[in-house]
Amino acid sequence: MNEQDQLNYTRIAEAIEYLKSNFKQQPNLEEVAEQVHLSPFHFQRLFHDWAGTTPKKFLQYISLEHAKKLLKEQQSTLFETAFETGLSGTGRLHDLFITIEGMTPAEYKNGGKSLTINYSFAESPFGNLIVASTPKGVCHMAFTKNDIMALNELQSKFPNATLQQKLDLKQQNALFIFQNDWSKLPEIKLHLKGTDFQLKVWETLLRIPLGQLSTYGTIAETIGNPNASRAVGTAIGNNPVAYLIPCHRVIQQSGNIGGYMWGTTRKTAIIGWENAKIDAL
Repeated sequence: MNEQDQLNYTRIAEAIEYLKSNFKQQPNLEEVAEQVHLSPFHFQRLFHDWAGTTPKKFLQYISLEHAKKLLKEQQSTLFETAFETGLSGTGRLHDLFITIEGMTPAEYKNGGKSLTINYSFAESPFGNLIVASTPKGVCHMAFTKNDIMALNELQSKFPNATLQQKLDLKQQNALFIFQNDWSKLPEIKLHLKGTDFQLKVWETLLRIPLGQLSTYGTIAETIGNPNASRAVGTAIGNNPVAYLIPCHRVIQQSGNIGGYMWGTTRKTAIIGWENAKIDAL
């Protein structure tokens, strides 16, 4: 690391510590930039290059984690949580949760208590799977060898939601993909929750065409963070919807198949199956 890089690193580290220590005051861009003696424009660009997100988003993540702790561990009210997080009211708290978590503060506090999730088990060319959906879209899909374990995993993700074994239209449209019915692709709806970075990675995966492959480094470059290959790998590893979000189409730069949450043998089989489909078109 050269002298300039060391200086930049020190500045960003100082800014991160300032945000962590003062998030309740919800400092704006100008205030944080002033702490590290940079113009707001230069600071914004430098922070994004080093932290992989904007100062505003980073502040939102810190605020959200604090709010989640208050709601879950201390059972604070929504008003108390907004006040203790430095937000101007419950409206901003609501917007923060919807933007990042994909659910309201009340839904988070209740562990999805007001959420009804339909789920079903199905067969695919690559083994059995569980697929689950909310009124908004498919929220979970995973290959499984054991239905009970698969259901327990779904329950752990939405501990207080109402689960009912029911095959609905959203699940059917998603499962048609394994029956060579590609006409249903535009009708597949997803209901995802994750950080801005995760959602950006998953959205990029959706753009990888059938029968083609990409690399972790290429994905990182595509989302504007060329040095974030490891973070991209982590986001891919947290993919909540098997196959529909095609993390199986990402391999290592060396050409090695790379890891896969549901096994490298299955990943290889899926890649081969998709290539065969392209050849048959």
